[in-house]
Amino acid sequence: MSHLFTPWQLGALSLRNRIVIAPMCQYSASDGTPGDWHLIHLGQLAISGAGLLILEATAVSPEGRISPQDLGLYSDANEAGLARILGAIRAHAPIAVAMQISHAGRKASSRAPWDGGTQIGPDEPGGWQTEAPSAVPHADTEAAPMALDGAGLKRVRDAFAATARRAARLGLDGIELHAAHGYLLHQFLSPLANQRSDAYGGSLENRMRFPLEVFDAVRAAFPADKPVWVRISATDWVPGGWDIDGTLALSQALKQRGCAAIHVTTGGVSPAQAIKLGPGYQVPFAQRVKAEVGLPTLAVGLITEAHQAEAIIANGEADAVSLARAMLYDPRWPWHAAAALGASVVAPKQYWRSEPRELKGLFESAAFGQR
Repeated sequence: MSHLFTPWQLGALSLRNRIVIAPMCQYSASDGTPGDWHLIHLGQLAISGAGLLILEATAVSPEGRISPQDLGLYSDANEAGLARILGAIRAHAPIAVAMQISHAGRKASSRAPWDGGTQIGPDEPGGWQTEAPSAVPHADTEAAPMALDGAGLKRVRDAFAATARRAARLGLDGIELHAAHGYLLHQFLSPLANQRSDAYGGSLENRMRFPLEVFDAVRAAFPADKPVWVRISATDWVPGGWDIDGTLALSQALKQRGCAAIHVTTGGVSPAQAIKLGPGYQVPFAQRVKAEVGLPTLAVGLITEAHQAEAIIANGEADAVSLARAMLYDPRWPWHAAAALGASVVAPKQYWRSEPRELKGLFESAAFGQR
């Protein structure tokens, strides 16, 4: 039996297999509200056969968006737009759906990647004043963010909790808290971005304080029987930055607070990062968190082949694999992986007649093993 296609418990959430669709920003919302593009995009991913679909980084406030076109969950209009999308998914797909909630911090107010991804200055059309742990810009050419004061920290904390309550009303199956890729919570963790001298800066304990407070607020605002987990950049890939030792300490503190898993990625906080790319290059970080902290981990990063993903699970390097670009390129990746590994995968009945003759039994219905 394929290890990749064995069931997995993410907290109290039962998943059919260990293939996770990672959050992937689409830069296609209007004032935070999804439209038809999200219906098309998420609809095709929902029938992919993966065990879990995590919605893209969803801003907890307008100023927390990466770009003016980012998805958000901070208004009734946002909530109604997402309810429409989720209603369509649930009518036709049994996949579990979670949401990554985020605040971009100093990396906010940026153009979409196809428009260059550069910062939109606070005085330019569509731009706004960013906020961060310290008044240190992401790049030397960018406008400095506003350092959050005590009232600002409370406002952001409350915004995360409010978004978690909206996610609960939408019936989402889980929440992933984004503390990676150089966004606000990662900025608090990294000494490259956090130069505060108060209780939220300096020592490792202080730099972890605000992300842990936000986790506690989200965990309290979301149903206790549904999982909340965290995405962490295990290293900044910059000397003197956030590193694996900090990641292990943070993961241990999160475990004590009821965190269900750690989604392990790297980088994003500094243009000076020197990433050593290669197939599965981030998997060893997930393996260390799993082994040394004892929390389930999701591994991500140039995982593209079925047998590669199978080996990661079979060897105990991670509990699940998380796919992003590979899923965009091939939205039927789980079907093809199941075919390669001799497993079966859930497929909509409208597509059953596409099952190759030589792969009889590849497709199953939402009820295990039924056709």
